[in-house]
Amino acid sequence: MAASERPGPFGRIFAPNQKWLAKAEPEETLEPDLAIVDPHHHFWDGKRHRYLLHEFLGDTSTGHNVEATVFIECQSMFRADGPEDLRAVGEVEFVAGIAAMCESGGYGPIRAGAGIVGLADLALGAAVDPILETMQVASGGRFRGIRHGAGWDTDPIIGNNHAAPGFGLYLQDNFRAGLACLTARNLALDALCFHPQLGDVTDLARSAPEANIILNHTGMPLGYGPYAGKSDEVHAKWLASMTKLASCPNVVVKLGGMMMRLASFDYHNAPRPLTSAELADHWRPYIEPTIELFGPERCMFESNFPVDGMGIGYAALWNCFKRLASGASAAEKTALFAGTARRAYRLT
Repeated sequence: MAASERPGPFGRIFAPNQKWLAKAEPEETLEPDLAIVDPHHHFWDGKRHRYLLHEFLGDTSTGHNVEATVFIECQSMFRADGPEDLRAVGEVEFVAGIAAMCESGGYGPIRAGAGIVGLADLALGAAVDPILETMQVASGGRFRGIRHGAGWDTDPIIGNNHAAPGFGLYLQDNFRAGLACLTARNLALDALCFHPQLGDVTDLARSAPEANIILNHTGMPLGYGPYAGKSDEVHAKWLASMTKLASCPNVVVKLGGMMMRLASFDYHNAPRPLTSAELADHWRPYIEPTIELFGPERCMFESNFPVDGMGIGYAALWNCFKRLASGASAAEKTALFAGTARRAYRLT
């Protein structure tokens, strides 16, 4: 591997190394009765890595009380043919099937895929509306919104979001017309961008105060490639942007999802995974200020599995979150671990 490419793995998705994960120090489950709604995970069956219901149940049955989950688009199981703009409906159909399996009760009490967030091109403007309608029907009543990522950087080592055509997507009039269609249907926008673009989310939220905007991955601070060795600078810029965004009452934030982008831990070369306490120390400078800025009622912890499974097990990850919330009241914990997710995604 060329020296210029070495930071790259921090920002790319790799299948979790189960042998390496098995080297983790054993941990007792913290607060095992605390109800959890995991608002951000994926299902896929890729060439190198399968993560379907059985794999997910293997993670969620490791000690924490995960009651329900929200699936977030990951370009999985698109239709093989038909109109291009409707192929992503296949992903919604796929997850609706998994959700129906869980609702049978045959897989335990968990309701995986109780909410489904799909992919559609909101830059189509008003033309996206019939696509949204098709997804709502295909979901069997579980469709809750669209994730349209805008993460973009000029350095190719970063790895831009698959739905981002370039800078300024959230500032475009046609995108905002698509967002208006989402809002009219009481659907959410899962916003995904890198930390230098958080100002675009603020502008978008202020332009559409009725929209329900859910910011992914703690604002996605970057720590590799051109951002390596600049942690203080990155944090300062991120904090200033998040402070402005917090003034928008229609924005809530998912806490977590920083394993591959923040690059605070080299899980490829470490002898073992981080403990929950160690990961909490890495993520505390971002998660604690976010809770302080937005309040627990506008924050929710997320697993981002199986992606964050590259660096830590599911059980230890939720222990990490519980450590970060150890000083919260019972009501605040209810919001952070389940209440905000239920409200933001209209789960019953």
